[in-house]
Amino acid sequence: MIKTVIFARVSTNAQEYDRQVNELTTLSKSNGWSVEAVFTEKISGAKSNKERTQLLNMISYVEDNHINKVLVTELSRLGRDTLQVLEVIEILNNKGISLYIQNYNIETLTHEGRVNAMSQFLITILAEVARMERKTIRERIESGYNNYRAAGGKVGRKTGYRKSNKDMKEQYEKEIQLLKKGLSLRNVSAITHTSINTLRKLRIICA
Repeated sequence: MIKTVIFARVSTNAQEYDRQVNELTTLSKSNGWSVEAVFTEKISGAKSNKERTQLLNMISYVEDNHINKVLVTELSRLGRDTLQVLEVIEILNNKGISLYIQNYNIETLTHEGRVNAMSQFLITILAEVARMERKTIRERIESGYNNYRAAGGKVGRKTGYRKSNKDMKEQYEKEIQLLKKGLSLRNVSAITHTSINTLRKLRIICA
C-alpha cells in the first residue's frame, strides 16, 4: 500500500481548502493509495518555511512515518516563494519521498526513487528563476549597503556584542523545536535559512 499525506494551503482566512483536500482524497482512492494524514494551513505562500508550522509538521511527519508521497493540487499550494519550494522538494527527495503535483500530473520521483525527468525540467526552470531572484536581491542589498556607507553609516554588529542564551532561545525558538525533533543540522538549515554554525551553538545551549 502506498502511504500518502495531503498538503493543502490557502492564503487568507476567507478562503477554504476543502476543495483541495476532497480532490486529493478522491485521487488517492482511485489509485488505491492510503491517506495517512492531512495537513492544512491558512497562510501566505510567500512566508518563509520556518514561519509555516503545518509545513514543518508535515516534513517531520513524513519522515517519522515512512510516507511514500506528498500530494498537492498544484505547486503553488506548497508555497509561492521559489527558493522555499525548492528547499522543501530537495528535503523530500533526499528522504526518498515523492511530491505528486495534481495539476501537472507529475511526481518528483520515479517508482525507483530517481528524480523524474519531467519534474526535473520544471525544477530546473524554478532553480533558474531562483538564481535570478538571489542575484537581484544581492545587488539590491549591496547597493543599499554602499549608499548607507557613502552617507557615513556603519554596517555590522557592534564590537564585543554577544547574544545571551536566553536571547538565542527566544530568537531561534523554531530552530530549537526542529532540532529537538531530531532533524539534522542540514535539514533544519535548509528549512529555516539559519547557518550550520548557529545551529551547532543552539544544540549546545539546549543540551
